[in-house]
Amino acid sequence: MNNQIVANRIKTPDGTILQSYHRHDYKTYTDKNGKEYMVDGGLDYLRRNVHDDAPYIELSLMMDNPFVEIREAFHWGTYGKDGKQPLTRVPLADMTTEHIFAIQDNCKLEPWVKELFDKELRYRDESRD
Repeated sequence: MNNQIVANRIKTPDGTILQSYHRHDYKTYTDKNGKEYMVDGGLDYLRRNVHDDAPYIELSLMMDNPFVEIREAFHWGTYGKDGKQPLTRVPLADMTTEHIFAIQDNCKLEPWVKELFDKELRYRDESRD
């Protein structure tokens, strides 16, 4: 589980961050240098294009990265409390505790996602001390 991808993202030379959230979530961006950059694979695989003369910075994180980095980079997709809002992606660190509990109570989670939510709740408890 340590090699589970929790954030699939790159930073282009002009500072733009591209993040792929799910399998086949192919994102492209034309950088200020005129070159096109892409990221794909979501949390299943890492796919990139390469420009040797203008490389991107790899920002992807795995389960074994420090949790303080993961909690800012892992995003949960939500349609709001009533499920009728447009999809937004919220960093784990910005989710309310109530939201995390509601997800745990109502959604079937992959074990590694459950582990992230549990770590976040422990992190919040320890930060209050």
